[in-house]
Amino acid sequence: MTGQEVLDISQEGVWLLLKISLPLLLIALIIGLVVSLFQALTQIQEMTLTFVPKIIAILFGLILFLPLMSEMLNSFVLKIFDKIVSLT
Repeated sequence: MTGQEVLDISQEGVWLLLKISLPLLLIALIIGLVVSLFQALTQIQEMTLTFVPKIIAILFGLILFLPLMSEMLNSFVLKIFDKIVSLT
């Protein structure tokens, strides 16, 4: 395996990591912005108000996006295993 192949696999792994984490990060960002706006408008500064909605939304996001995430990760791992087998 050449250095270029290793770099290609590493680059693909980083892009996969970004694609897998993006939906959950966007959910957390949107919920955080909504809660911050609500707190700014109502002057409520409760600490649990910032964490509980994010945790619930990310849990539902995981339930919704977990099949897609696992399928993407599974295909990447199978591709890596095929490359390992082709080395021998």
